Amino acid sequence: MTPQPNPEAGAAVKAADRDHVFHSWSAQELIDPLAVAGAEGSYFWDYDGRRYLDFSSGLVYTNVGYQHPKIVAAIQEQAARMTTFAPAFAIEARSEAARLIAERTPGDLDKIFFTNGGADAVEHAIRMARLHTGRPKVLSAYRSYHGGTQQAVNITGDPRRWASDSGTAGVVHFWAPYLYRSRFYAETEEQECARALEHLETTIAFEGPSTVAAIILETIPGTAGIMVPPPGYLAGVRELCDKYGIVFVLDEVMAGFGRTGEWFAADLFDVTPDLLTFAKGVNSGYVPLGGVAISGAIAETFGKRPYPGGLTYSGHPLACAAAVATIGVTAEEGVVENAARLGESVVGPELRALAERHPSVGEVRGVGMFWALELVRDRETREPLVPYNAAGEANAPMAAFAAAAKKGGLWPFVNMNRTHVVPPCNISEAELKEGLAALDAALSVADEYTP
Repeated sequence: MTPQPNPEAGAAVKAADRDHVFHSWSAQELIDPLAVAGAEGSYFWDYDGRRYLDFSSGLVYTNVGYQHPKIVAAIQEQAARMTTFAPAFAIEARSEAARLIAERTPGDLDKIFFTNGGADAVEHAIRMARLHTGRPKVLSAYRSYHGGTQQAVNITGDPRRWASDSGTAGVVHFWAPYLYRSRFYAETEEQECARALEHLETTIAFEGPSTVAAIILETIPGTAGIMVPPPGYLAGVRELCDKYGIVFVLDEVMAGFGRTGEWFAADLFDVTPDLLTFAKGVNSGYVPLGGVAISGAIAETFGKRPYPGGLTYSGHPLACAAAVATIGVTAEEGVVENAARLGESVVGPELRALAERHPSVGEVRGVGMFWALELVRDRETREPLVPYNAAGEANAPMAAFAAAAKKGGLWPFVNMNRTHVVPPCNISEAELKEGLAALDAALSVADEYTP
């Protein structure tokens, strides 16, 4: 894992990227992508030999780190045996991946529909809910992200939706609980929970319960800020769904497969949805894979009625072999337990200590290997360090913080006025403390923008 500098090769990679790659979510002429030469474990490095500790886990998906030898070997072995096969057939890797996932999902979510990633998992979950209920509408939260495809981005509750939102997708947004910036004037978690549930039930009533097919929530919102819901909230949503015959969908694309110190975040709250979407950590992102775990009642809807949906690469053998290996590694190496233990004993205490030292830290929240720091200009007023959806000069404080982190060898996950601490779930305690020390130094730059 010793990076070997090769700037000429890096320049060639960069030139080809600039000439031909069209990057997502970006103004193409305003970005400067880092050319990456390699990665292993919790680190990656560039062609100049600079190494970075990845506190972003890619896009929060390398739950067991980069280049895990058992997963690499499983992909190689599957490629030698059967590189690909159509989804209508029973294939060992596909069947075994489905079995292992179903063993770990809550309740009776025992049928697995495979997709290519999280966005199309959400697309199909919503389609299933609408067909199962015969209803058109979907309720989803502001401060959420569910994917970049047409239905998934309309369900999303952040600014990435705006450019694609035609107002005709049958989506209604509501406020989920977030005590630090409460929309309900709450002062305690109990108040926030009760008022958020009252708001949701009122929304259902005014939209017409008979028109609502599904309520979809990220079990713990990811990109939107890792707001752990207060005790009782998800159970309350489950009760509302049962009361009005609404399908309850939990999006575990980011939170699933050990990220929260449980196999699924739903286990933290003892809640079983009707549909659960997953991707990312299911195979640590080694080969694209996502899916929907389906309850018995919804699966029965399509027992003799064809489900009108599918994908050419659904349950791709290479992706499923990677999933089988990843789930095996996660279980055998105690990755879920590692995330829970280090989250409680190292990350939480260290981040709270950082908050005491840095006036730019307004709130610390999270669980397992899933944490966020809310950065502010003023702790008293809670004014964000940068405005909502800031860009350009308005985003300069967060850009300066991120640059300082990278200069210190830490690759952060930054979104709006937050930095997230989301390293691989199998990270070591020594690596964690190295990253937290770099984060401590970078926060001094954010502090320069406080009074």
